[in-house]
Amino acid sequence: MKNPAPENGTEREKCLLVGVSTPKTPAETAALHLAELGRLAEAAGGEPVGSVSQRAKAFNSSTLVGEGKVEEIKKLAEELGAKTVVFDEDLSGSQIRNLEKKLPEIKVLDRTGLILDIFAKRAMTAESRLMVEVAQLQYRMPRLTGAWTHLCRQRNGGIGTKGPGETQLETDRRTIRKRIQELKKKLAKIEDARETAAARRNDLFCVGVVGYTNAGKSSLTNLLTGASVLAEDRLFATLDSTTRRLRLGDETALLTDTVGFVRKLPHDLVETFRSTLGAAAGADCVLEVVDASAPDWREHIEVARKALEGIVEEGTPRLLLFNKTDLCDEERIAELRAEHPEAILASVRGNSGLDLLRKELEKRLAEWHALRETREREEEEAAQEPWSPEEEATV
Repeated sequence: MKNPAPENGTEREKCLLVGVSTPKTPAETAALHLAELGRLAEAAGGEPVGSVSQRAKAFNSSTLVGEGKVEEIKKLAEELGAKTVVFDEDLSGSQIRNLEKKLPEIKVLDRTGLILDIFAKRAMTAESRLMVEVAQLQYRMPRLTGAWTHLCRQRNGGIGTKGPGETQLETDRRTIRKRIQELKKKLAKIEDARETAAARRNDLFCVGVVGYTNAGKSSLTNLLTGASVLAEDRLFATLDSTTRRLRLGDETALLTDTVGFVRKLPHDLVETFRSTLGAAAGADCVLEVVDASAPDWREHIEVARKALEGIVEEGTPRLLLFNKTDLCDEERIAELRAEHPEAILASVRGNSGLDLLRKELEKRLAEWHALRETREREEEEAAQEPWSPEEEATV
């Protein structure tokens, strides 16, 4: 498949992908993870030109991979002209420095660094840019250790062991902590404004669209609402939540498209984008969109649901929709129906299954109205209950 043209029109940076799997990870799963890393590299503007895999009992504490594998990576990168090596695992600060020493003139990047780079390039609103900066600073802070060792005279204790390197390191950390606090205050103000706006729309039925990245959430939003949300066949095409009006029968509802998930999504990034995902948390119904054609679709469901734990209330109604069924064979369709008989099978590109989706959403809307009426009736009845002497004595 031909790589898409770079966003800024410049030549793509050639990169070599490195995957390390332990006995807990099946070889097939490891291959899928490495393939996704390649798509992430493309989304960041790179051109994957090769890959290296290693099966190991455990990760190497010094360089993640073994010494022999590092030499193999160096040789292959030189042959392919790769200027960047991307690891499908998080690297510590010491691992990055050790690898950079063994791979001179080659940039070393880990999965989290790559994802943060994509987010930084795709962030469009002031809020998402603030979120990305917070996540980047939180990522960099623990990796500052040793960055100033060329200035430090520390030995085994005694006189003259605390050099200027350590002072500079602490200064950098304080600066980063201060900047994070400032950014979080700005984000809190934006979140308060969003909550205020959401309170004004409290009389409208809200549907939050969630799922793995590139499952077709934005395309579905566009088709259902007639919106023009950016929808491309690439990972993390959109980062900002987008809310549009949706007609359900004779009523108007709200449909909110949220940022997609991906496996091994950095914890700091999930926490930082929690306010954006709050659009799903406040939804009256959650619509989970899954790419039915993905070979690892089960893992996609698991990753998305795990990321939403603690964000979406357990009692919130949910709808499961398998998109891209036009790309599935009969065996996959049968598999989906057997494991998830309650799910809706659809194809945004083929415009199929969407009538059923609308009917299901209208059903959830009716249930929402019934629940609101029940709550209002219970509140009225509670307010009209006579005041008893026992209650007065208790007060």
